[in-house]
Amino acid sequence: MIILGIDPGLAIIGYGLVEYKNNRFRTIDYGAITTPAGMSTVERLERIYKGMNQLFHMYDIDEVGIEELFFNKNVKTAITVAQARGVILLSCQHHAKPTYEYTPLQVKQGVCGYGRADKPQVQKMVTSFLNLKEVPKPDDVADALAVAICHAHSNRLGKELSKFE
Repeated sequence: MIILGIDPGLAIIGYGLVEYKNNRFRTIDYGAITTPAGMSTVERLERIYKGMNQLFHMYDIDEVGIEELFFNKNVKTAITVAQARGVILLSCQHHAKPTYEYTPLQVKQGVCGYGRADKPQVQKMVTSFLNLKEVPKPDDVADALAVAICHAHSNRLGKELSKFE
């Protein structure tokens, strides 16, 4: 199964592609779709949409995991990130890819086994799971890979449970 993990944002959208087969991970690709601050919001959303579409055309993705919006205190930031998430979800739907959402707590739990793990712990586990030489940068990319790992673990559990029904 090839999983695309997404850490949504407006300026930086981290993505990570992993293959999960026989309880093992293989890193396919990772990086970021970026939009410059000087662009209008509409142009930035279009760039995100085109970048997502390009990923779907380049890779044979089976499923997508995306981090849910974490709302803190900055309403303006939350709204723009929500707009970016909407465009990302639209692209997933347009390409008929099953898409699953995970809270930051679920991602940390799925990668570290502890929902309150800090960012360096998550990054260390991502690097370990994927046998990477160094932590992917920027942080959004490591977060996207963590989402993909989380999805693989939760998806595997769901398949195991269905065997007994």
